Order: sequence, then structure tokens, then C-alpha cells
Amino acid sequence: MTSAFGHFTQQPQSNRPAGFRVTGAHLAELYANAARVWGDMPAFATRRQALEWEPTGFRELYNRGCFLATALIDLGVEPRDHVGLLGDNRLEWILADYGVQLCGAADVPRGRDVTDGEIAFIFRHAGIRTAFVETETLQDRLLRLRGKLPELREVILLDPRAKPAEGVRRLSGLIETGRRLRDAGDRRVEERVAQISPDDLFTLIYTSGTTGEPKGVMLTHANMISQLERIPLEVTCTDRVVSILPVWHIFERVFEMLAVSRGCCTFYSSVRTLSDDMRNIEPTFMGSAPRLWESIHQKILKRVKEAHPVRRGLFHTAYFLSHYYKESVFFLTGRSLDLKGRGRIRTAVLGIIHAVRWALLLPWYGFFNAAVLEKLRLVVGGAFKGSVSGGGALPREVDQFFNYLGIPVLEGYGLTETSPVIAVRTPSKLVIGTVGPVIPDTEIRIVSLDTEKILYPDRSRDDLGRGLKGEILVRGPQIMKGYYRNSEATKAALAEGWLRTGDIGIITFNDCLKIVGRCKETIVLSSGENLEPAPIEMRLNQSALIDQCMVVGQDRKYPGVLIVPSLEGFSELGISMNHRSELNGRKEVRQRIAAEIRQRISHKEGFKVHERLHAFGLLPEPFTTDEELTTLFKLKRHVVTEKYRAEIDAMYHRAEAER
Repeated sequence: MTSAFGHFTQQPQSNRPAGFRVTGAHLAELYANAARVWGDMPAFATRRQALEWEPTGFRELYNRGCFLATALIDLGVEPRDHVGLLGDNRLEWILADYGVQLCGAADVPRGRDVTDGEIAFIFRHAGIRTAFVETETLQDRLLRLRGKLPELREVILLDPRAKPAEGVRRLSGLIETGRRLRDAGDRRVEERVAQISPDDLFTLIYTSGTTGEPKGVMLTHANMISQLERIPLEVTCTDRVVSILPVWHIFERVFEMLAVSRGCCTFYSSVRTLSDDMRNIEPTFMGSAPRLWESIHQKILKRVKEAHPVRRGLFHTAYFLSHYYKESVFFLTGRSLDLKGRGRIRTAVLGIIHAVRWALLLPWYGFFNAAVLEKLRLVVGGAFKGSVSGGGALPREVDQFFNYLGIPVLEGYGLTETSPVIAVRTPSKLVIGTVGPVIPDTEIRIVSLDTEKILYPDRSRDDLGRGLKGEILVRGPQIMKGYYRNSEATKAALAEGWLRTGDIGIITFNDCLKIVGRCKETIVLSSGENLEPAPIEMRLNQSALIDQCMVVGQDRKYPGVLIVPSLEGFSELGISMNHRSELNGRKEVRQRIAAEIRQRISHKEGFKVHERLHAFGLLPEPFTTDEELTTLFKLKRHVVTEKYRAEIDAMYHRAEAER
């Protein structure tokens, strides 16, 4: 690490090989083992200002966790209690998690953007009696809701700079209380840890939803430990990891626990300071979301566009060479996307072509890579080994750009219900356009969307059903225990250990998983925000100007909507047409539809910011039961998405141009 961090240089202990890792039967045991093995090496680092980071060692973190757990036990937290944890990434969040795990309880986390309605439902449903809150604002909101939360007894403030209200405890005060109790011989933590079973919950995560109530995903210690033992990422105690994703999301959380098990330091950054931190820390790994890479991609292209013509020409030449050079490397190393199964002759011919191209481009690529592309890679620091992108699909052009540039983006796939990793790309299996191979001890099925027939693995076929599209079912040690106090939802999602993901996928001929869409209604934006389209569609369909509509936006920055306009409704406004296709070209028609969307999908109507529609397209034909609708008039979303893919792309291009 640079000299600015000289007082806590990240080096392996002399008697520990760099690839050494620790786990345990449960997280409390993992934390104890990490403290014993990694000792005073930095586990987490908090940014004080540029180039100034305050480290916390593994042993110190564990000891403070034991102090907090002792104080929580003294407050009356029982084994397997549910403890609320409202806040975003910071050391105090991890301290609270340590305390909760070490006293044998389970945390119920949410971010600072949680709504009052969600707090009220989650706290009542989970039976929360003790809760941590990060900020004064969250504290005040929770206290205002206290009348609706009869079971809530204790509120603990995490931010050491915030002022606690009357009756609210400080985290630091509890840690000091626990320190005194342990100094006096209190060993109740050890008794609690001995009682923890791998099948106990370590967390209860409530998924967002705008239809019905949120569902509490029950994840066990065994679920998390299975992830730490099986995720095939080469992260070691010499690595530096940057944290920017919400830690209450299971994806970021498993990444931080992976860092703990491998003995490397996690640096808490933010979107605001990320650019400076990447240069100063020179991280080697990070968890990320597609939106981050889209943003960096746009900034690089903008910088290139504004550059001197000579520099612009050098970049385009360098990237052209890198694109085709890396494409040949990917093919020759078996990492080129194969959805149809290439025959031996075709593979041999393509292999010769790529080998010749590789040899011709090698010297030119080598020069331009060192002279031009190396400087661009400094945007993520000078030591970057890779990033796992999750929470949504990377746009293919962004995926190609960074991997051809030499910044490995290892896209992964999973759900909260799967702890979360089902599949992840690795450097040796970095197949652009896929989420990589399924991780060890995880089974995948691809089943027909219409008949439920198993398409993959089909033992009657030589190719086992590779290349066939259907719903993804998954079974393995990472699958949730179920939805808390919701047997009906659990039964609908789980059958004989198989979880229905609601995602549509394909197993490629190089044995990677490719996600091609969703068969369930939930839409996941590129930011990772979830939204349910049904309430939005219901509200829009109440308009006299709209006959039918379908919300889209999977893996996009914001949601949009396809609209079948009402000829009758516009006729009543004096805008008469013989066919809907004529409406799309009328400026006043688009203005009227835009006004309807703004009025009906607004904060006033109860919709969140990420649910606002920023793009729309008008369709020339209504949805029919012959194609886009079931016999019960439900939308076949995958059919509509496929049929109108060009219209969807066009409306997003138009929306971007108008913004």
C-alpha cells in the first residue's frame, strides 16, 4: 500500500500463506477464528479525509463485538431474538452485527431509505424489541412510530457524532458497559455462542414490494458459511476491498464476510468520494452494481470526446486493437459465448482465424496497451484485480468495454433467497454475456415456461439441453429456510428443495449461465432497486386515454412503459384517428400521455422516486389472448418484451435524448 497508509500496511502474517482462509460452523465462530488467525491486521478502515483512514483490526473488532454482545444480553436480548438494524455502510454497522451474532440473535437490516410504513410492518412482523439506528433522523422517525410498535423496548444510536434522544442509548456506551462486565468475569457470550446451531437464523431480510406486504427471507448461518466456503474468488489477506454498496443487501454483506474469512481489509467509501479513494487506496477487489460501470463508461467516453483529436484518435485505435485482440484471446481460451454449440470443423476454422489475428495484433496491442490503455485503467487504481457486479445485468456494450479495456468485471447472479450467489464469473471463466458457471454444490434446472418440462439437464439429449430457454430453478446449501411467518409464499417458492427464481435463463455450451429475462413480475433496475409493475399499470389503466399498458425497465436506469392508447378516449378530446399507429406521430397525443403519466405516477399518488416513469412508447396494436395475454387476461411479460424489444430500445433512446 502507498506510504499514506504506512501505519497499517496490509501484509500477511509470516506464518500464514496468502491463500489461507477461515470459516466456522456459524458466523460467531467465524468472527472468533478471524480474530485468532488475523490478529491485529486491519479488518475495516473508515475514511476520515483524503489519504487518511482509521483502521480497526480483527482482534479489536471481535473484542468490541463481545463487549456489545454482553451488554445486549444484559439488556434482555434472548437467543434467536430479532434485532432491528437500520443504517448504511459504516464500521458501527459491522460492530452491531458482531454484537447481535455473538449474543445468539439475528439481525433484521434495512437501509436509511426505509419508509415509515416498512418500518412499522417489519418491526411488528419480526417482533423486534431492540433496534440499532444509524442517524438522528432515523432515531426521530422510529421514536415517532413507537406508539405503533408496542414490543419495541430499546433503541441504540450508531453514529458517535449524533445526539441521542431521551431514552436512546449510545453504541459506545453499551460497549463500555460490556467491557466492564467482561472485565469482572462475565462469560455469557461464550455460553450463547455454544448454543448457536448452523440452522439458526443469522439475518432476516425483508424484500421490498409494492404489491402486498414485504416478505422476510430467513437466512441461516449454514447458508452464509456455505457461500464463504464455495464462492470461487481468489481474495487473500494481501487484497484491499472497497465497500460502496448497501451493506444490508445480502450481496454486499457476503462480500464483506468473504473479506473477513480471507483476512483482507475492507475500506468504507461512498459514491461521492469513490474516484479519489480508488486512486488513493489502489483497491484490488470490490462489489459493485451495473450503474457504477455505466457511469464510469459514460465519463470515459465523454472525456475522450472532449479530448484533442490526436488523443481521441489514439484512444479509438487502442480500443479497436484491444477489442479484436481480446476477442481472439477469449475464443482461443474457451471464453467466447456459445449458445448453439459449434461443431468441430467450425471451431477449428475459427480457431485458426483467431490465432492468426492474435499473432498479427499482438505487437500493436502491446504498444497501445502500455501507452494508452494503462492510463485509462488508473481510473480504478493501479492494482485492480476485478469486481463482481450484481443486482442487475450489465449492458453488453459496457461489459465488453471494461473487459476488453483490461478491467475484469466478474458479473454474478443470485437472489436474496439464495444468500445470494448462484453463479459467478471467474477470470478463467470470464464469458462476456453470461454470469459464469454455477458455484460448487449448487444444482440448476431450466424448465419450460409453458409445460414445466425439465429442459436442462435432459439426460436423453447429448447436449443435456444446453441452449434451451426456460425458468431457472436452483437447489443447494445457500437456499433460504423460507419466508418468515408466510407459509403460503414459502410453498409457492420452494418445492422439494428447489427454489423458483422467476428468472429466465440458458445454460451455454461452455457451461455458463446466461440470464435472458424474468418470468415473474418484479423488475430490478440497474441501480438494484426493485419495483412491482402491477400497481403502476393499474393506476395508468384507469386513464381514459390508455387501453392497456406494460411497465418495463429490467436492468435499465429507470422504468418505462409501453402504452396502447385509447382511440375512443382521444376521440372525445377531438383527436380522431382511424388507427392507433397514427396517434404515435401526433405531438399533442404524446404530450397528453406524458401528462397522464406524471399526474398518476407521482409522489402524491404514493409512488417512490425509483418508480417514476421516464420513458414511454405507444403501440399500434392492442394486446390479445392469441399472443400477449393469457386466457385470464394476464400479461405474458416475456412475450411482450421480446416482441417489442426494438420499440423498448427506441423509447429509451428518445428519453435519453430529451433529458
